[in-house]
Amino acid sequence: MRPSSLGLRLKTAILSADDGLLMRGAFFGLLAAAGAFLFVDLREMRLATAALPGHDPMTTDAPVLPPALTDGVPQAPPVEPGSSPEVLRQPMRFDLQPGGVLKAEGSIDLGAADRFAEEIAARGEYVKAVTLNSPGGSVEDALKMSKLIREKGLNTRVATKALCASSCPLVFAGGVTREAEEDAILGVHQVFNAGEMRPSAEQAMSAAQSTTARIARHLDDMGIGDGLWINALETPPDRLYYLTPKELVEYKLVTAPAATAKQAD
Repeated sequence: MRPSSLGLRLKTAILSADDGLLMRGAFFGLLAAAGAFLFVDLREMRLATAALPGHDPMTTDAPVLPPALTDGVPQAPPVEPGSSPEVLRQPMRFDLQPGGVLKAEGSIDLGAADRFAEEIAARGEYVKAVTLNSPGGSVEDALKMSKLIREKGLNTRVATKALCASSCPLVFAGGVTREAEEDAILGVHQVFNAGEMRPSAEQAMSAAQSTTARIARHLDDMGIGDGLWINALETPPDRLYYLTPKELVEYKLVTAPAATAKQAD
């Protein structure tokens, strides 16, 4: 079969073109291909970042409160949070309330621990307890806040319909006395290291193991039972394992008199 007239014309044009024209054509072709690959990479990075539970919750349309994972089946949270997603997504802010209660509300953003330390230093010994309402965020800041709470001998509390999820229970664990009121929402899941946008598999595994070890050691130092962290490790980052009142007592996440523990059974 003889080539078509179009094929012959293309062949003749290519052979008659000078080297400079061919090089420019090749260059622009490679540039277009590179642009296409860059667009795909950026899109994948943006989608991957939006899917990560520890990234800035103020810049995503993802729900603040993911569905629970109980026996592998997503379920709804025990109750609806009393605060709107807009309130929970804001950077953590602190409000001193009557009775020496410091309310910590919002996302645990990078730098939240420093602001918390400044607030505690400014209030002196007036602060007696910290009440939490947060979807979580920075693990590093949560650990720092938790250690300072224990160092200062403060109590922690999650009020009715308040949320304490993801890294927030780490802060809660720092309280000398820890109280979760009726219908308080506490949930845990796996954590990740967001220090690098696209770490290698080895780096991601090393960071995850290091973070896991630090959290496990901290919870042990705070007197929290092993079962809490096991449930967190078994729950994917886009899910929450909601803790029942019985589990809160069983894992020693709340300190409660015997009567309360008996009622949780």
